[in-house]
Amino acid sequence: MLKITPHIRLHEDELAFRFVRASGPGGQNVNKVATAAELRFDLKNNISLPDAVLARLVKLAANKINSQGQLLIFAQRFRTQERNRADAIERLVILIRRAAEIPKVRKRTKPTYASKRRRLENKRRHSYKKRLRTRSDD
Repeated sequence: MLKITPHIRLHEDELAFRFVRASGPGGQNVNKVATAAELRFDLKNNISLPDAVLARLVKLAANKINSQGQLLIFAQRFRTQERNRADAIERLVILIRRAAEIPKVRKRTKPTYASKRRRLENKRRHSYKKRLRTRSDD
């Protein structure tokens, strides 16, 4: 059981791992051992996440979701399977925590009297500057 937030917990059986050969450094070991971890988290058949969090997660990680509705996280930073697996889980937890944050609603405000005056004054100055550049036919 993974604790994401005080209200959200994920069951370990909802996460599917596949280990493949990693690219990059690793010496002779890199061609023999499958150390890169590919985490698959099924968003369609998910039971742990609330609908609002799920919707924000889909928006946040749109480029990491495949056609079957699975969130894919590929971890290959480390040379061991265990560390890459932990890294993939940590990245998933961070993504879900970001999706769990409720975005602030923007409150529309009116421009202040002073800002209106500054804007109009700048417009007048700009207009005057342009008028000086015109050619007069006297």
